[in-house]
Parts: sequence; structure tokens; C-alpha cells
Amino acid sequence: MKNICMTLFFCLFGTTLTMAQSKDEADVAAAVENLRKTMIDPSKEALEDLAMNELTYGHSGGKIEDKAAFMEAFISGKSDFKSIELKDQTITIVGKTAIVRHKLFAETLDGGQPGTVKLAIMTVWQKSKGKWRLLARQAVKLPA
Repeated sequence: MKNICMTLFFCLFGTTLTMAQSKDEADVAAAVENLRKTMIDPSKEALEDLAMNELTYGHSGGKIEDKAAFMEAFISGKSDFKSIELKDQTITIVGKTAIVRHKLFAETLDGGQPGTVKLAIMTVWQKSKGKWRLLARQAVKLPA
């Protein structure tokens, strides 16, 4: 009985260790959350700080924006998110690059028209001067 309890303890403890996030993964998750919040309540300063100058931002309809166009869409209200929920997020770190995938469910008010979006998103983050910043993003529409 003692051996069974010890085995169960080590199995549970070992599983907990493998599920723990590394510091980089936690920092990337925090950057993703910061982006989510900033997309709902954008400011020029926050967007500037989140994105690399080389940003390429791909929409589900095929439109590609650079950093300036990405920022202008949020600041002007052309891209107006009222709520964003992220699900099924994965983070893969390779050196100073992170690949994040998740599903995005949102309520929008683009051009004064209410709507909803369901997207699969992949973002690429790069660590620069100790901070994770958005380098690339691509969205794909999910079936209704």
C-alpha cells in the first residue's frame, strides 16, 4: 500500500511539474493578454509598445497591415472590439521567438455595425531588450 501511495504521489507531482509554465511562457502569455486588453481599449502608446516596427498583421479576409495601419485601425475605431475571449491557447518558445495559437471569439462594432467574429489566430512574438513584442499575426475564420 505504501508503494502505491508513493507511486501515485510521484505521478501527480511529476505531472504538475510538466504543466508549469516557464518564465518566458508566462511572459508571452502576459503579452498576449496585454494585446487582448489593448485591442478592446486601444491607446497609441500601448500599441506602439506592443508591436515591433516590422509587424505584419494578417486579417482573416486576406488584408495585410503594417504597424502603422494596424495602429491606425484601432486608434481610429475602424477596428472596434467590444469584447474578446481567447480559448485553447498554446505557446511554443524557440530561442527569442514565441509562436502563440488560440481561438478568438469577439463582439465588434466596426463602422457602427455590431458583429461577432470567430477566428483561429497565430501570432509570432520576438523577445527584444528583455520584452516580448508582436512581430506577426495571421487570422483564419472558424466555421460558424
